[in-house]
Amino acid sequence: MKLFIREHILLVVLQVVQMMTIASLLWLSNIHEWPIVIYSLLLCSVFLFCYLVYQYVSRRKYYNILTKQLTTLDDSLQPLDERPISLALGRLLRNQYDLFQTELISLYEKQNEQLIFIDRWVHQMKTPLSVIELMAHELDEPEASSLREEADRLKAGLTTALYMARLRNIEHDFNIKQVNVKTVIQEILVDNRRLFIRHGIYPNVNIVDNIFIHTDEKWLHFIINQLIENALKYSTGHTDKLEIIVEKTANNTTLSIKDFGIGIPKEDIRSIFKPFYTGKNGRLYRESTGVGLYLVKEVITHLGHDVNVTSKVDKGTTFEITFS
Repeated sequence: MKLFIREHILLVVLQVVQMMTIASLLWLSNIHEWPIVIYSLLLCSVFLFCYLVYQYVSRRKYYNILTKQLTTLDDSLQPLDERPISLALGRLLRNQYDLFQTELISLYEKQNEQLIFIDRWVHQMKTPLSVIELMAHELDEPEASSLREEADRLKAGLTTALYMARLRNIEHDFNIKQVNVKTVIQEILVDNRRLFIRHGIYPNVNIVDNIFIHTDEKWLHFIINQLIENALKYSTGHTDKLEIIVEKTANNTTLSIKDFGIGIPKEDIRSIFKPFYTGKNGRLYRESTGVGLYLVKEVITHLGHDVNVTSKVDKGTTFEITFS
């Protein structure tokens, strides 16, 4: 109704002006018989009212389609009515829809090609990276440690790029099953043993045996590994402690990763899960890309879990993941 009124308001104003003009002309023509003037105005008003009612009733479907919220793109292609302007508008919408679908398919194909390229490139880079790691065994210290450290950085960057590419099709990359949390964490600690030694930090793990959750093991490994790497990065030189705690209640299981590093400024807390957001700490640590926590949040959301973060500057940060 609002759209109908806005469309015809100019017509109503024009008709009112015309009626006032006719009344003025009759008066200036010395026709001072008020019944005739009033009858003429009422007759014009009736004609206008009948026209507006007919327009609204005959085109009610047209106005409803234009004003209601669309749920799918196909809703915009519903037939309006048989009037020439409606048919022309319908053809325009159909042409726009077909053009949009063509461009969307083209963009999807290009994006898919790019993701395939990134995936293959990452796997190709793993071969020279393995060679670098083998070369490090033949070197003496401290050259070997420096080379292994750079190799670990390359590996972490390649892993992030690979998971970033997979995130776009994450729904097709899930394998939900019962996962032993303690086993996953122990594997991650073993994989990162050199990283812990390099940073001089020793994890304190508090996990009850045989706590199982329903999740994707591969993505859970990535989430925990990413949070531990962040904790180590922002704790180096400030502490030698890192706590990993898993608690099970009647309703859910909670995994907490607590560091005692530099903490996150209060104004950055709400933005740390945004893509490519680094904040104040990111400007201090140039290696920060702002991608890791974004991936963590996206994966946790798709898995149906929840993540919360609490932090105090110079006191440390705690990431808490809840598995319901």
